[in-house]
Amino acid sequence: MRDSKLRKETLMSKETDRFIQIIKENDHIVFFGGAGVSTESGIPDFRSVDGLYNQQYDYPPETILSHSFYRKNPGEFYRFYHNKMLFPDARPNMAHRMLARLEELGKLDAVITQNIDGLHQAAGSRKVYELHGSVLRNYCENCRAFYDLAYVMNAEGGPHCSKCGGPVKPDVVLYEEGLDQNTINGAVKAISQARVLIIGGTSLAVYPAAGLIDYFQGDHLIVINMSPTPRDRYADLCIQEPIGQVFGALENVL
Repeated sequence: MRDSKLRKETLMSKETDRFIQIIKENDHIVFFGGAGVSTESGIPDFRSVDGLYNQQYDYPPETILSHSFYRKNPGEFYRFYHNKMLFPDARPNMAHRMLARLEELGKLDAVITQNIDGLHQAAGSRKVYELHGSVLRNYCENCRAFYDLAYVMNAEGGPHCSKCGGPVKPDVVLYEEGLDQNTINGAVKAISQARVLIIGGTSLAVYPAAGLIDYFQGDHLIVINMSPTPRDRYADLCIQEPIGQVFGALENVL
């Protein structure tokens, strides 16, 4: 048992050293991340279903978070949305902070995220492509008036516009909806020009977002995820450790 633990620690040390080396020796780094980045900030994956979930909801998460369900049953949509999607007290973790630091140093060109929590910007990242939108932005579907997260959280049931009375919808991409084309174009350009692409905290199971990885033509592909991904076999480096721990190794060397 002790020998096995020692071998794992040695392997992890080698992987971390290699990760640090690649980061230090390269610029034009791009990060592509998913739910695993935010779980370390206390935000659970909304797709996780247990016995308690089945006592509270009659439909699976993917059904409730669909465009058609939002239209037909906005009250139930917002009940789930409030309980499972909004975490106003969450704060950036080490991964968010070090990515912002890499951008500040001129080494990281962009963050591409499937998350909707705004934590990358809260950590200081400026060039962030939010593939699935953000809970921090909400718009009236009639007059396009903007509303912040607090307005939605304080509304009874589905929020309505204080100006025209129209329904207020979060600026998040629901199932059955397409991704924003300008965001896609920016993400594709960043990935295609990257020398290093870091995939972190995602199993790459959600399309079309995961398909953007195909545009990478650079030198180093790094995958940091607790479980295997379809891209592992193409990666220069695979690290199956908590992403905050991996990025934390950069704190004293940059």
